[in-house]
Amino acid sequence: MQKFNKHIVRKSETLKSVASLYSISEDALKSFHNNNCGVKDMILIDFTGQKELFIPRTAVTDKNRLVKFGQGNKLIFQPENAFCKYGVIIKIENGNNKNELKYEATVRWLRSEKLLHFFEINRISNLYLNEEEVNEIADLLAYKTSRVLYPLQISVDHQGKFNAVENLSVFNERWNDVKEELYKEFDGETVDEYCLKIEKTISESDTVNLLMKNDYFLRTLFLGVYQSFGQNFNISGNESFPIVNNPVEPKYQIELEVDPLKDEYDLINIEGNGTLNEDRSSYDFINGASFSFIVEENPVMNKDGSFRIQYYLNGKTSFPESLYLECDIMLRERKKISVVVASIDEN
Repeated sequence: MQKFNKHIVRKSETLKSVASLYSISEDALKSFHNNNCGVKDMILIDFTGQKELFIPRTAVTDKNRLVKFGQGNKLIFQPENAFCKYGVIIKIENGNNKNELKYEATVRWLRSEKLLHFFEINRISNLYLNEEEVNEIADLLAYKTSRVLYPLQISVDHQGKFNAVENLSVFNERWNDVKEELYKEFDGETVDEYCLKIEKTISESDTVNLLMKNDYFLRTLFLGVYQSFGQNFNISGNESFPIVNNPVEPKYQIELEVDPLKDEYDLINIEGNGTLNEDRSSYDFINGASFSFIVEENPVMNKDGSFRIQYYLNGKTSFPESLYLECDIMLRERKKISVVVASIDEN
């Protein structure tokens, strides 16, 4: 991400006039430029033939381009009254085996309470698998029974991170209608077994919460990027993602960076890159281990995986406009998940 801006020096300009233009001190301008330029272009007292200046990224004449941060350059999560329609594409790759899911969803902010925001999530389109509407019996059963979950209500914390499913009680009420519609289209032992599985799932709140916590769309949308980015507009830490079926998700050491300037589309840009940071080996993950089978005082960390995100947030509300997340890990073969979420303009 760009660390500075450049100013083209005009003939009549001086260090004082340029500093005044960007509302910074002459010493600050000179110091910043000298720390970024080559030796021959350094400023001693005033300009001596410099053709361009390195200036701080936040030094702009149009202050509306600046992202409005809170204390500590905290990106503020302010989803009040938000309503967005998104197109979602999820690609799942296991070695040479690749599948792509497509659907549309809406996200509506409902209310705030006790440092949590509540949202309603709804799937509003058919599900497409590899560009075709699902038609295999197993895929159809999965899609049609999932209707019991929607509209879904969830809570999200002040950092924009998924917290919990909040309307668990209505799933059992909806199930009879969903089940009745299902048996109008299908019958047989396979359907009976699938219905029993769904009934068991929706009767256990912990199972439903885990199921939705592992939803790639929700995890990408509510990853928790509304944090304090500090003086240099970047932070580092650990982030987990449900790329494997394991109660303890793989952890990635990532660095997030936010551009303090909105782009030409009035969007806030956030990018992040990281590497797997696990004491569990590929063998451990293949066998579903929640901890490493080998206990060592100074374990060799498993770094065979990567994590990348690119977020574009609305410049006024800071709510997501489009998102890209990519995560991979080495198992028997490399597994990779990529998620694209893009707002759909209905105008």
